[in-house]
Amino acid sequence: MTATAPVVISCGEPAGIGPEIAVRAWNELRGAVPLVWVGDPRHLPKGTTYDCIDTPAQAADVVAHALPVLAHPFAQPTTPGTPNPANAQGVIDVIAACVGLVQSGAARALCTAPIHKHALIEGAAFGYPGHTEYLAALAGGDAQAVMMLASDQLRVVPTTIHIALEDVAAALTPDLLRRTIQITHTDLRDRFGIAEPRLAIAGLNPHAGEGGAMGRQEIDWIADLVAQMATEGYNVVGPLPADTMFHAAARARYDVAIAMYHDQALIPIKTLDFDRGVNVTLGLPFVRTSPDHGTAFDIAGQGIANPTSMIEAIKLANQMANP
Repeated sequence: MTATAPVVISCGEPAGIGPEIAVRAWNELRGAVPLVWVGDPRHLPKGTTYDCIDTPAQAADVVAHALPVLAHPFAQPTTPGTPNPANAQGVIDVIAACVGLVQSGAARALCTAPIHKHALIEGAAFGYPGHTEYLAALAGGDAQAVMMLASDQLRVVPTTIHIALEDVAAALTPDLLRRTIQITHTDLRDRFGIAEPRLAIAGLNPHAGEGGAMGRQEIDWIADLVAQMATEGYNVVGPLPADTMFHAAARARYDVAIAMYHDQALIPIKTLDFDRGVNVTLGLPFVRTSPDHGTAFDIAGQGIANPTSMIEAIKLANQMANP
């Protein structure tokens, strides 16, 4: 990776708020963080000052006065708030192209704008539950992607992600939880510079099962797994009742909370720090972040979308690429 390698921003769903928050993030960060946007320039807000470049390395000479753009033509223009199935394949292809740039060293990290999974399925038969799983497939090998949501107030990792609540208990296995703990520990150490990460493990059931009265996973295997990993050198505690893990005094005792399912993790961080939360994918051989929100079709194109999470995602991607 060269010194001029930028953070590459994938366009995401062009009918959502992705293009406008990318432009506002560039305007906030220009000169401070090298970056380049990949997508169809027709999808940028009218009046955007941008320059099309041929290689990411050229972004450093452009970013102070214009948004550097690596142009990727899409099938159709876009109407804010109305996804066009004809553009679905373009969204997918841009993600893959950006991953290729990071893997080759032409870019230092990837920041992805939000996608709309239904639009990708309808327009291109997208075969993945979400961004995280697609990125793991693009990484190849035996990469297991782990989702972490991070802000100054809290870091959380859901062990199971984009599945129905009724399927969580079956999907939550000792092997999955062990690998999630291992990956989280490694990336907090290597990407975030925390020498001995402190991990708090939530229970699956209310009150962490309350001795089997509200579920048995905690006493059948979660507690034993946490105890075993503690003997292996991991700084882990749990299983803890999820309803008492997220107040200020509890948060001061750990660096990351590992939850058992999606909403158990995302509700507390979005409540504490909705605008500044960043989605970080752990376990990949490259850095990937994303704003912690969706496409917001209802406000797309109105110029009122809050760019804070995108700004924080770009800044964090740049920091993680330079630990």
